[in-house]
Amino acid sequence: MVRIFLDTNQYIDLTKRSKEKWKTLEENLLFISPLSTHILFYTRKLKVSDPEVNKLQGQFGIVPLTEYILDKALEGPTGDLEDNIQLHSAAEAECDIFLTSDAKLLKLKFFGKTEIKSAI
Repeated sequence: MVRIFLDTNQYIDLTKRSKEKWKTLEENLLFISPLSTHILFYTRKLKVSDPEVNKLQGQFGIVPLTEYILDKALEGPTGDLEDNIQLHSAAEAECDIFLTSDAKLLKLKFFGKTEIKSAI
């Protein structure tokens, strides 16, 4: 069993094609940032309470957005605060893999001990 952090783009993709993507991820421990849910609601113009999203939330470990993570994110490693929060959240959750489709992040290959990949 692998600890996998889903970048927001992967989380949103999962909510659109859940059955297909779940098959490749379901036997692992999955983590997200609370920012991902915020971005999901904003981009898909969802209203609270959304039963589908509420059910989905139970499938993830939610890494709290703490002052420590924010302080580290403000230092880098990229120029994008949201990306940095996601990376530091994955590190805080001691994830083995950071799953993303963001080309800039994929170029990093690793963030600390966390491998950055586009697929499992």
